Amino acid sequence: MHADQLAALVAVVDEGSFEAAARALHVTPPAISQRIKALERHHGRVLVVRSSPCRATADGEVLLRLARQVAELEADAVSALTPDTVHRRRLPLVVNADSLATWFVPVLAEAATWPDVTLELLIEVEDHGTQHLRTGAAVGAITSDPVVVSGCTIEPLGVLRYVPVCTPQLRERHASTQVDWARLPMVRFSDEDELQHRLLRRHGVEGAEIQHLIPENHAFLAAVRAGLGWGLISEPQLGDLLDTGELVRIGRNDDHVDVHLAWQSWRLPSRATTRLGEAIHRAARNGLRPPPRPSS
Repeated sequence: MHADQLAALVAVVDEGSFEAAARALHVTPPAISQRIKALERHHGRVLVVRSSPCRATADGEVLLRLARQVAELEADAVSALTPDTVHRRRLPLVVNADSLATWFVPVLAEAATWPDVTLELLIEVEDHGTQHLRTGAAVGAITSDPVVVSGCTIEPLGVLRYVPVCTPQLRERHASTQVDWARLPMVRFSDEDELQHRLLRRHGVEGAEIQHLIPENHAFLAAVRAGLGWGLISEPQLGDLLDTGELVRIGRNDDHVDVHLAWQSWRLPSRATTRLGEAIHRAARNGLRPPPRPSS
C-alpha cells in the first residue's frame, strides 16, 4: 500500500466523488481512479462503491481507518520533530446530545486550552455512534453500544439516568391517579431515539397516540416545560426543576432509564487522543453516576 493510494481512498469517501477527490488532492480524476484501482487490485476486492456519493465497502472501511490512523501518527511525529511549531489538526469524536448539553461541557473548557487541535463533534444518539469508528471518521465515541469495534478499546464512563417528567397541569389532565401511557402526549427526540419506548414497553405499551418530534436538546426540554408532552430528561439537565415543582415525575419510583456510557476509541492512540480520553474520564467522574462494579 502506498500513501498516495490511501490518501486517494480517504479523499474519494470524504469528498463523495472521484472528481472532487482530484480537486482536493490537486491531481487529475484519472490519477485518482488509477490509485483506487491499484489499491483494489493489490487486495483483490472492491473498496469503493461507485455511487453518488461514493462510499466505502466493508473492506474499504478497514483501509479508511488505517489511513486516518496513519495520518494521526504522522501528525504526532511532525509535532515531535518540530516542537517549537504549533501544528493544529482535527480531532473528530462522537457524542450524544444529552451528554454534550450537560456533563461533557468541562471537556470543552479543557479543549479551549489545547493549542494543537480543533475539535469536531459528531452528534449521534448514544447507541448509533460506532459506525464513525469503523470508517475512522472519528477517533472515539461516547456510546452505549457494548460491541467493541475492531481496532478499538472500550472503557466505562458511568451511568446517565433519565427520569420521566411532565408539567403538573399535564399530569392532572391525563394521569391524576394512574398514568395512561398510551394516551399521555409524548415528546420524542428523534426517530432513532428508543429510550422512551423502552419505558413504554415495561408498561405493555408499544407507542403513545400523540408523539411530538423535537430533535434538539434544549428545545426538547423547553417543550416538556411548556406542557407539550412528557419526556425522559437526564438528571443533570433536570437540575432543580423537580424541587421547584415546575416539573413532576410520573409513573412508579423505579420508572427511569439508565444509559451506561463508555468511551470507545482507537487502540493505537496519539498524544492528542490520549489527552482527550483523560479529559472525558475526568468530566464523567464529576457528572455521571458511577459505572456498576463488575460482577465477581
